[in-house]
Amino acid sequence: MAVQRHSPSHLMELERSCKEEWEKLPKNSTRPGLTTTAIGAVDLQGAGGNWATVGRRSRGCRRVHRQREKRKGKSVGLRIGTLNVGTMTGKGRELADMMERRKVDILCVQETRWKGSKARSIGAGFKLFYYGVDSKRNGVGVVLKEEFVRNILEVKRVSDRVMSLKLEIEGVMLNVVSGYAPQVGCELEEKERFWSELDEVMESIPTGERVVIGADFNGHVGEGNTGDEEVMGKFGVKERNLEGQMIVDFAKRMDMGVVNTYFQKREKHRVTYKSGAKKKWDMDRTEENRQEYKELQRRVKREVSKAKQKAYDELYTRLDTREGEKDLYRLARQRDRDGKDVQQVRVIKDRDGRVLTSEESVQRRWKEYFEELMNEENEREKE
Repeated sequence: MAVQRHSPSHLMELERSCKEEWEKLPKNSTRPGLTTTAIGAVDLQGAGGNWATVGRRSRGCRRVHRQREKRKGKSVGLRIGTLNVGTMTGKGRELADMMERRKVDILCVQETRWKGSKARSIGAGFKLFYYGVDSKRNGVGVVLKEEFVRNILEVKRVSDRVMSLKLEIEGVMLNVVSGYAPQVGCELEEKERFWSELDEVMESIPTGERVVIGADFNGHVGEGNTGDEEVMGKFGVKERNLEGQMIVDFAKRMDMGVVNTYFQKREKHRVTYKSGAKKKWDMDRTEENRQEYKELQRRVKREVSKAKQKAYDELYTRLDTREGEKDLYRLARQRDRDGKDVQQVRVIKDRDGRVLTSEESVQRRWKEYFEELMNEENEREKE
């Protein structure tokens, strides 16, 4: 579920736009797949610019229609999504291929189940920033397209359920927050701790900066939006539960909008996509279908194991050559670079800790700094 900061008027315009574009779509224009992902659009037009509306869909996702205001500056559109991956183990390349195919620039991921506080390349020019304390549960992360990696100013790893990235894109500060709320059966104390952590992250972000939250909130906000028109659309799922009410309350508290609810989707596209023998087993749980599913699982594992062994054999053979030795050093240097959150330090902040982006404000801050430095009385002179 994706949440973005909006004003009520912008949310109403978003709902109208989505409805109009949906009516124009042919009935066979959608397809299942990645239904747990909400693709949002951000139009970065400066601190006072509007969020872009999200319109017609392409290849099963949403396609961006940017609202360009009559002002100087370049408009930049971003495709931002969220996905519960179950585990990142063995899924890095698959995730990178999906993002490349769907043209997703930034993806928030939950339940990564990777222990550590690191960054790692997952292939195809995509880089994952993640945090987890247990390899068996929880864990969150954010995957960035290669061209945005150098735009990172700050990475905050709050817990294995909340983390955020701050990026500077075309002079605009964009904060991307990845969250993973406790499930329905978890203790109330754990749920309250999650929302408290999320509140703290939001309160630490200056008002003029953009914010997008991609999270698995583990709740249903329900269909319809009577009484909550200012923060959500009509296209929720099922009836609202306690966890769903927490999401709505949070959106109201932070002046944000539950973006997913503005997109009309067929019922079968509102749940995680399932295919092949697993779908057959879920629909008809006979012993015959169960055995067929298990046999296909074993067959797939055998093929994957063979492919891995072949790749390792080829790698070891190459490492025995001079070219392979060079590749080894190159990979080591690349891995060291990939493990760093921020590629280069280029952040200038004002007295209140806000990141400065314009050349004029940066120069003014440097002037203040040197004036204070040069006019400060030396301790020895005081004596």
